[in-house]
Order: sequence, then C-alpha cells, then structure tokens
Amino acid sequence: MHFITHPEVVIDPVVPVTEWPLSPEGIRRMKLALERPWMSQLGSVFSSSERKATDAAQLISDCFHLSLVIIEELGENDRSATGYLPKIEFEAVANTFFAQPEKSVRGWERAIDAQQRIIAAVDRVIAEAASDAEVAIVSHGGVGALLLCHLKDVPISRAEDQPGSGGGCVFSFDRKKRALLSGWRRIED
Repeated sequence: MHFITHPEVVIDPVVPVTEWPLSPEGIRRMKLALERPWMSQLGSVFSSSERKATDAAQLISDCFHLSLVIIEELGENDRSATGYLPKIEFEAVANTFFAQPEKSVRGWERAIDAQQRIIAAVDRVIAEAASDAEVAIVSHGGVGALLLCHLKDVPISRAEDQPGSGGGCVFSFDRKKRALLSGWRRIED
C-alpha cells in the first residue's frame, strides 16, 4: 500500500481549504510521479473527498484506467474552526496540534481523534481493495503523519510529518502486517 499526500495547491484564503485545487506545480509533480515504476503496479486508488486529494487521485485513476473510490474519512484533520490561517500562524497551531494530541487546538479536531479516524479509514480501504493489487491512498500530510506514528508504534509527533513544505510525498506499508516498508519520500523520486 502507498499512502500519497497531494502535492502543491492553489492557496486562496476566500475559498474553503477543502476546495483548494492542485496548483500547476502540483499537477506537474503528479505527472512525474505517474512515470514511476511503482505507480504502474497500482490496482486501485482511494481518496479523501477534499478537492486537492481528488485532483491528484483522478490523475492516477485516469492514467491507469482505475476506478476512484472516495472515502470521506481519509480527509485531513478537521480545521474548519479556523479555516485558512497564514503560514506562520498555521505552523504554530499545527505544532500545538501534534504536541498536545488530546486537546482541541483552536477548535481543530484532536490529533488522537484524527488518528483513530485515519486508522479506521485505512482499515476500510484494506477490506475493500482487491487482495492481490497494489493500492494507492491519496490523502493529506497531517493524517499521514498520524498514520505513520501508528504504524511505527510511536507517540503522536510532528517529527513524523512529511518532509518539505509543499506536500507530494508517499510512504509504503504492508497491508497484511501493517508494517512500514518505506518512510516518506517525494512522489516523483
């Protein structure tokens, strides 16, 4: 299984965060990722319902003629209480989100709740996906870090967040053993 985070998006403070599309750079990076050998082995693709994730997942689906399955619970941690935050403020709140996983930071979904939701959503993907096919889950960095903490059996920590600042990373794990096969890497690598 491959947990893929959407790459760069068009950030628009007047548009709900869940409706942000991929940017031209995000699309370019996804197209490069489609050329990677591991992508051609995919047999199914699942996605969060947020536009940035569905944009990325649709590119995979179209390229490899796969049905796209949307699972709302694959969404990013719920930040609707604040909506858009400027980068410096967002980073500070995100740091607190990871540092205090049992508390709601400024009305955001608690990290422990988001972690349980993403684990359950991945379990659903595993149950629904063909057992012999490679699977892509297109989702988001925050919940990806929470899932990675679970797979590594470590406490929730932002230390497990995807590298860089634009998204577009992937890690892989064995779906039967729930064992990590690789840590974060850029989608086009």
